[in-house]
Amino acid sequence: MYESLAEKGQSPRALVLACIDSRVDPARIFDAGPGELLIVRNVAALAPPYGPDQKYHGTSAALEFGVRVLEVRDLIVLGHGLCGGVKALLEGGTDKQFEFITPWMSVAEPARTHIAKDAPPEVRQRQCEFEVIRISLANLMSFPWVSERVAAGTLQLHGAWFDIRYGQLMTLRPDGSFQAEESTAGQTQ
Repeated sequence: MYESLAEKGQSPRALVLACIDSRVDPARIFDAGPGELLIVRNVAALAPPYGPDQKYHGTSAALEFGVRVLEVRDLIVLGHGLCGGVKALLEGGTDKQFEFITPWMSVAEPARTHIAKDAPPEVRQRQCEFEVIRISLANLMSFPWVSERVAAGTLQLHGAWFDIRYGQLMTLRPDGSFQAEESTAGQTQ
């Protein structure tokens, strides 16, 4: 298998932007084998807004490679339940003690204003996790080479959320809601 992958090169069917959480394995969730998915992982599965400058942009560079070089046709933002980055955002835990996490999570700061303030903590957490996915999708559209391909129909953006507790995958629908998929590939019995 690996000899074949080496000979043929990369041709993944999709790019998955996922959280670094060790409990969330995009290849297993989507039942993909080696070479089928290009996976980019960072805290909270955040896509930053487009901002070329002389700083280091690991996530943006990986997105550019997948979209412009490998020409993936699908780009999936995969959030998940019990996300520590989102929990820190909600609890104000992204204070100045962290040199990299604090500025990174500020990308998702608008998510807190879009959720019910009086909802129970578990509901607020899930609402914020969903909102972070929507923010990442909006930020992806700020990249000119993403928005051009979406407009041309050569790239589709998708939002998905994985429930760690139950092994269930939910996808973002055109109406803005998240709905459970019939079955989640890669579930363990």
